[in-house]
Amino acid sequence: MQANKLLIKYPVISEKAVGKTESGKYTFLVDNRSNKSEVKKAVEEMYKVKILRVNVTRIKNKRKNVKKVIVTLKAGDKINIES
Repeated sequence: MQANKLLIKYPVISEKAVGKTESGKYTFLVDNRSNKSEVKKAVEEMYKVKILRVNVTRIKNKRKNVKKVIVTLKAGDKINIES
């Protein structure tokens, strides 16, 4: 469980990201060295949900590079991002 917390930095809570949660899509910032299968496994273990798809985007920032992932959950599954 500790390795999962290091892999997933935090959920993105922006207006656009929160709007996608209605369709079962959640956005997270993750470690740059992680891959799709590691992210999928970590989110499934942390939040006890089933993930259908993982999309990855790299964002180049002036200070650092960031990797953002959007996970699509199975219908009926939900993540409480407030906690």
